[in-house]
Amino acid sequence: MKSESAFPGRADAIEVIQRELTAFSRRARGRAAELHPELSLVASSILDLVIEREGCLASDLAGHFHLDKSTVSRQVAALEHLGYLTREVDPANRRNHVLRATAAGRRVAGDAARRRAEAFAERLRDWDDEDIGRMADYLVRYNAADE
Repeated sequence: MKSESAFPGRADAIEVIQRELTAFSRRARGRAAELHPELSLVASSILDLVIEREGCLASDLAGHFHLDKSTVSRQVAALEHLGYLTREVDPANRRNHVLRATAAGRRVAGDAARRRAEAFAERLRDWDDEDIGRMADYLVRYNAADE
């Protein structure tokens, strides 16, 4: 049996989803600045992905985040300037450079991840485990559509 929706129709529900995801995105950009004033949400996301993948190419970042190469280049340059990323010649193709996080970059990303986790835990403290699991499943499903 399907549960009753708070929204009378599909179009209304989709409009609410779009509005709420936009609000979430705007808040996330603002919170990124609180977590580390020198890092934009894009730079922070790039650093996180480089760490997660234990190094990657700038073109991988552009593809993953659907960003143009000039945006990635500016963000990578800023992260290098801060001492959070380094470039190494790619042994598989010496014309490419693999981006790697420095110890300082890992530390900054780790601190930001801990603060994000605390903020999410606080925001979701009144949610039951089933609702949290359902939301996690929906977000994974939603984001998988881009893969």
